Amino acid sequence: MTKQPITALATCVLLSIFTTLNSCKKETKPAETAKEVTTEKKVYASDVIPFFDDWKLILGDGSNAGIANNFENKDFFYTVNENNTNWVVFKAPNGGDTHGTSNNTRTELAQIKKWYPKTANDKLTATLKVMNVSATGDARVAATHAVVVGQIHSADAFENEPLKIFYKKFPGHTKGSVFWHYEINTAGDDNSKRWDYSSAVWGNDFSVVGTEENTYPEEPKDGIALGEEFSYEVVVKDGMMHLTFTSEGHETKTFTKNLIASEYATKADIPEQTKKLFVPIGQDGVERKEAYTGEGCFFKLGAYNQTNGKSPEVNKNWCSGAETHNGDIQKQYADGNYAEVWFKTASISVSDAAVSNEEYFSKND
Repeated sequence: MTKQPITALATCVLLSIFTTLNSCKKETKPAETAKEVTTEKKVYASDVIPFFDDWKLILGDGSNAGIANNFENKDFFYTVNENNTNWVVFKAPNGGDTHGTSNNTRTELAQIKKWYPKTANDKLTATLKVMNVSATGDARVAATHAVVVGQIHSADAFENEPLKIFYKKFPGHTKGSVFWHYEINTAGDDNSKRWDYSSAVWGNDFSVVGTEENTYPEEPKDGIALGEEFSYEVVVKDGMMHLTFTSEGHETKTFTKNLIASEYATKADIPEQTKKLFVPIGQDGVERKEAYTGEGCFFKLGAYNQTNGKSPEVNKNWCSGAETHNGDIQKQYADGNYAEVWFKTASISVSDAAVSNEEYFSKND
């Protein structure tokens, strides 16, 4: 067979095929065919503050979520990252289902062990900032526009509270107040006579209220703004409660309170603040001489909203008459009728003498 010469047309075809194949090889880059896929790790509250084995979490719908490791609830309890810092968010509406016998909603940790003040050596610390308090409520009601961010609670008898740490800010004010309460452990069988005594930390105490429903007192000059960090340390040892409050740019404040010997055991001991706030509404009791001796107590931490929708005619100190949208949580969140607190750090130290607090939860869940 005679070999045929390669024509010019065939030569062009072969060159075209070679060029196309060579071009395709150049466009196939290993980096593009083997891209590395990364997934951002989810951050839980227990990653930010690793102490959740010591607590059960009560949510703003009244439910007990239990030990909240690797847990979140987008309505009440989750984390945020602000300027590369992680925070744990506690959020509670003005109105909704509540835990136990309280009138108020809370998203709050409750310690799973209780300890006895006389033999205690227990400590709670936290660094936080309050991001929101209720936009509505009767300004004449002392608890309006306030949230409790830390507590000591009794697990026994009347379940009264030897410590509540408050933040309160009136609408239109830049700065709010931080103060703490001691609630008497009422003598006798009638706990409706109990009352709180309030001590100012920065700004005013609980007793400073508005003259009318929507008329507010003067803004505190040494107060704390929304979004401004502050810290507290609570130590209970050998019957004494020691409190330390710190915040950059503010004077450090310290307090000491005896939890096992009352200073309010007779009518003559009732302070003027109580006569102004509580006595006019029939809360004029006295305290057991031994105060909280013999009662198991435990720490709480979070956002215990003090503003609610109940009529001030029921109780002018605790019933705010605020907007609740009939318990619709999202509507309350939309128009500012909620409490929100962010915690950056916290710690708990539990003494060897502490015992199970399960009975408290079984009574109140």
